Amino acid sequence: MTIELLAELLRWIIAGTLIGAGLFVIQIWVHDKTRRISILRIFIQTVSLVAIYYLFTMVLWFLVILLIIIFSTIFLGRFFCGWICPFGLYMDLITIFRKTIKRRYFSLPDKFNSFLNKLRYLIFGIILAIPFFSGPIFSQSWQLALFFVGSFKPLSLLLGPLEPLIVPGTGALVINGLNLTYPYVRDVIFYSSDFFIQFNSILFVILTLLGAFIIRRIWCRFCPLGLSFVILNRLRGFKWIPLLHITKSEEKCTKCGICKRVCPPQVNEVYENKSGNVSTSMCVHCFRCVEMCPYEDCLKVNMFGKTILNSRNWLEPYEDK
Repeated sequence: MTIELLAELLRWIIAGTLIGAGLFVIQIWVHDKTRRISILRIFIQTVSLVAIYYLFTMVLWFLVILLIIIFSTIFLGRFFCGWICPFGLYMDLITIFRKTIKRRYFSLPDKFNSFLNKLRYLIFGIILAIPFFSGPIFSQSWQLALFFVGSFKPLSLLLGPLEPLIVPGTGALVINGLNLTYPYVRDVIFYSSDFFIQFNSILFVILTLLGAFIIRRIWCRFCPLGLSFVILNRLRGFKWIPLLHITKSEEKCTKCGICKRVCPPQVNEVYENKSGNVSTSMCVHCFRCVEMCPYEDCLKVNMFGKTILNSRNWLEPYEDK
């Protein structure tokens, strides 16, 4: 089978998957009120994955996407992480599989979870500092390295989660003409010595898959992406950032703890804070807490001061508005 036929078959498989997912979304939307947003999010993540696959054919795809991520997180928080990121989709699919076999997740201690959240600042700083400690590379082409040109691209590490499993270009593994890869694997290969390339790549894939199977959205807890609005939010005059956030009504909250139990990255602020804006830098805006909250209008998703999603009393029958 030629590469062209494989590529065409892949397109048909993707199209069929999207159509099937769309029909499934409609079915779930009608019958299961506690999974509507989650299924819709999976569908949007799948469509985004296809779009990112085609962006890989662009020479400057990584630069364009990074600029979009930075700009969007300033105004939308970590919406990108919850609704678009391919690595997030892979971890969500593992979550679905785990629920199918009825295996409960392991929850991290709150202090350790908070430590992982702070660890991403260190990771982000190390990535930015790589060109300044690269010896000859820094002295000869540091300007180009900082702008993702040439073979040395430290900042491309920030875009590791966006790697689709199949890429149109050169992948980490080629099987029957299909270029296969995995988030960060090409970076692992680039920064590994020749002797340890295969070992490091396999180890990284196993550890991340196993970690995602044991702990929900494990990578999101220390991923360096999505820091832009966090940094700006600490500056005077930028406290209003991001524009997309979750608010809570103290009067309607009974401290049932559902929002805390269903949160993939174990965000506690939605449960602990009394009222007002309860979004944090750890929140990936999956809105699972809003979807599962059983009290009418207790939790709301606001954008530009307007409510775009609110919690519904799914414990009792209601008519869709």
